Amino acid sequence: MAHLYYGADARPAEIPDHVLAHVKVVAATKLRRGESFMLTWRQGEDGPDGRTSVWIQPSIPLRFVFDSAEPETLDQEYLRALANEATSSRGIVLEWDEERADAPPVRAVAA
Repeated sequence: MAHLYYGADARPAEIPDHVLAHVKVVAATKLRRGESFMLTWRQGEDGPDGRTSVWIQPSIPLRFVFDSAEPETLDQEYLRALANEATSSRGIVLEWDEERADAPPVRAVAA
């Protein structure tokens, strides 16, 4: 599992490497343009039930830490789906199968 650190929170979000690799590309593109967006994921198994949403904006520190030293192969269709979600009022909502965390990314949730 990869880790997403956002803001001053020392506790990272745990997200599969292949999913976070796609989010990283979308976030870098949006933030480079000065655009903000909402990012939502469900809590990890060790945390409380539910989900977390954060407002991703250029002035808040953001760090991606991956388990693998090798970069992930990116799926262009999944990137487009996430980019489209990032422009919606709902933002990106991440979904993945816990039992298949190393599987290709699942489809982005429709807004």
